[in-house]
Amino acid sequence: MDTTALVTALVITSIACAGIIAIGARFLLAPRAAMFGFGVAPDSLRALTQIKGVRDITSGVVLLVVWIAAGHVVLGWVLIAATLTPATDAAIVIANGGKLTTALGVHALTAALLLGAGLVLALG
Repeated sequence: MDTTALVTALVITSIACAGIIAIGARFLLAPRAAMFGFGVAPDSLRALTQIKGVRDITSGVVLLVVWIAAGHVVLGWVLIAATLTPATDAAIVIANGGKLTTALGVHALTAALLLGAGLVLALG
């Protein structure tokens, strides 16, 4: 691959990463506007569950692709980064009056397992 194409692809990727982070932040900070911007009504539970479902499936597929393409060390670092999802899921459950047992027994436990496995794979 020539240098120009590589740099162009990396710039586009960097912009896409920043953009998706900004979109995620918008869903946290201005959920109604974000839902409208997404193209669905803000009170559409079905749309929210479909959005979450697709993102969870994508998260699993991305981890498999990283493992296959880059090996266990890179997978470990990606797992460490992915710990953010279940850790914040636990906080979201607690902040929204959900069951503490679910927050800790499902989400926090998942975060701990991802972190532990990630550290073993990345540093082991």
